[in-house]
Amino acid sequence: MGLMKEFREFAMRGNVVDLAVGVIIGGAFGKIVSSLVSDIIMPPIGMLMKGQNFADLFMSLDGNTYESIAKAKEAGAPVLAYGSFLQTVLDFIIVAFAIFMMIKGMNRLNKLKKKEEEAQAAAAAEPEPTKEQVLLTEIRDLLKK
Repeated sequence: MGLMKEFREFAMRGNVVDLAVGVIIGGAFGKIVSSLVSDIIMPPIGMLMKGQNFADLFMSLDGNTYESIAKAKEAGAPVLAYGSFLQTVLDFIIVAFAIFMMIKGMNRLNKLKKKEEEAQAAAAAEPEPTKEQVLLTEIRDLLKK
């Protein structure tokens, strides 16, 4: 029972749970970005490349020419699928940029929050006047009258 209790304590720590949530959200975010790249970004690029799809770009290493990467693989030819690699690199760049922008926004919010907390702390930290200062202020006000 001791081992199960230790495991439960380990698994329920905040960092482990946060990591699990991050991995799940990261996986979903990766799918969204992959869809963005393959369904939104790549078609216009393919159109600029005269209808060529990045995923279809390959080089046969056996010296023969094949209609598609699927036919080359069907024939058992070794292929260098550089189009899929380029698409994966583009996915990575977009994911990295999106994460960079998200972290940049979070840092900006944290800075604003810290400034607000510092302003509140400064306002709360103003010392109350001493008895002498209060007495002198009262005397000054009486003299003004």
